Amino acid sequence: MPVTRHSPASPEVPDSPGSPALPAGGATAVGRIPVLDVRPVVQRGRRPAKAVTGESFEVSATVFREGHDAVAANVVLRDPRGRPGPWTPMRELAPGTDRWGATVTAGEPGRWSYTVEAWSDPVTTWRRHARIKIPAGMDTDLVLEEGARLYERAAADVPGGADRREVLAAVDALRDDGRPAASRLAGALTPQVDAVLARHPLRELVTSSDPLPLLVERERALYGAWYEFFPRSEGMDTDLVLEEGARLYERAAADVPGGADRREVLAAVDALRDDGRPAASRLAGALTPQVDAVLARHPLRELVTSSDPLPLLV
Repeated sequence: MPVTRHSPASPEVPDSPGSPALPAGGATAVGRIPVLDVRPVVQRGRRPAKAVTGESFEVSATVFREGHDAVAANVVLRDPRGRPGPWTPMRELAPGTDRWGATVTAGEPGRWSYTVEAWSDPVTTWRRHARIKIPAGMDTDLVLEEGARLYERAAADVPGGADRREVLAAVDALRDDGRPAASRLAGALTPQVDAVLARHPLRELVTSSDPLPLLVERERALYGAWYEFFPRSEGMDTDLVLEEGARLYERAAADVPGGADRREVLAAVDALRDDGRPAASRLAGALTPQVDAVLARHPLRELVTSSDPLPLLV
């Protein structure tokens, strides 16, 4: 995905005395454009989403506003030191769904965060209107002057050089009353101007989601996890461990329906307590496929917690 740097957001309303400070970058914590259901999220942001260095993943959110003006959105990643990186523009994942997404790539290991910024896109809104009104001959001078002023505002936030000159050339085209209105409009809709404004858009009413945590780990985290049972158990009292298992299996057997299944679990209890056999052999007697199958059907459950019931209409 292409990335662009932050451009300052256009102001909404000047801060009143005593009002909370705006977050970095001028994005309001609560604004005119809702940003909802940001994903990935784990336990509503209480725990971090996870990635490994160099891994790409999708960030998505529901973004909408009242009225017919255009909206847009982007993702901002912040590194473990809290520094914002290049932001990634989002696209509407399916027309009409208000669901936006972008693919971002995790950086160095550490605790990152990410936010979604949504904003009003006045240039796109003007372009929609201009493409309807100019061919129809409606308020042509007014529409073209409105576009010229928007492009001037956009040019002020474009870094100097060729990119800024490209946008200012579009301003000149829109104000060139020696050309037909359609030609003036075409001069502001060139692929070169589109590319500059995609990298440095004019943003209004910028609204930021709450930051969500992202834990970036080494690539080995994808395949290098293991359960350290034996290192922790090394040197323990084997008789104590085996007796603990025997008591657990006795409790499990009490909940297994009578017959062959219960006898299978009780045989494992006898094996665990058979002190005439080596400890490894006693343990193996409790870990047979037959015992595993019985305990899979009739597990010993503790601290059972249930979710709230959810309705199902059949």
